Amino acid sequence: MVAHSQKLKTAIIQSPLFWEDPLGNRDMFQKKIASIPDEVDLIILPEMFTTGFTMEPQNIEHAEGKATVAWMQRLAKQKQAALVGSMVYYEDNRYFNRLFFVFPEGDIRTYDKKHTFSLAGEDLVYEAGTQKLILEYKGFKICPMICYDLRFPVWARNVEDYDVLIYVANWPKPRVSAWDTLLQARAIENMVYSIGANRIGLDNLEYEYSGHSAVYDTLGKKVVYSDKEEILYATLDKKHIETTRNKLRFLEDRDQFTLLG
Repeated sequence: MVAHSQKLKTAIIQSPLFWEDPLGNRDMFQKKIASIPDEVDLIILPEMFTTGFTMEPQNIEHAEGKATVAWMQRLAKQKQAALVGSMVYYEDNRYFNRLFFVFPEGDIRTYDKKHTFSLAGEDLVYEAGTQKLILEYKGFKICPMICYDLRFPVWARNVEDYDVLIYVANWPKPRVSAWDTLLQARAIENMVYSIGANRIGLDNLEYEYSGHSAVYDTLGKKVVYSDKEEILYATLDKKHIETTRNKLRFLEDRDQFTLLG
């Protein structure tokens, strides 16, 4: 059996987005991805990275979702790195805020946003997901989620012994202190690396985004953080997870429960 690496090198692309412009955003992100060192294992993009947080998905061509997935597969193969991010996706006459985790060989796993953001009316135009996603990549068990999911700790509760929790987001500046606090809390309570990938800049609705993309370790210590346009790099260490959990066996005392819906 081939031993997995004990480290996972990650890159978070914190960037402004072109409003409802999938081609423009793909071109922009392709240039940024090209600058990422080859040793990076996982590249993380924001929520709805091809459009911004639009509540008018009918403005986006139905074929754009599949085109973006093919683009992600091509870049993942070129970089030999996994890519993850969410997009407007049309399927079966419905719209989804769907996250794609694309492996270097082109395989994909998907997650539909469970908690659609009712304050903005996301629940009225996007179909909510019902299934949590746990996947394995390079020896790490990863749980990817989307933005508003961050406010719901029961949904993210680590009952699967996963190692990494990822939130891709369009989280606005007025509530960014909640983003900072909850990202750190999810790391501490679940004894995982908690990663937040947010956008920056103004969107066409005049909402401002201040970034604060970050990585927190299993004790809630900040590994990396930024409030400007840049690519953030962080190396996740499996030994850190195992050592902390063996020393502080908090997960052994977690509550047992079953989600009903």
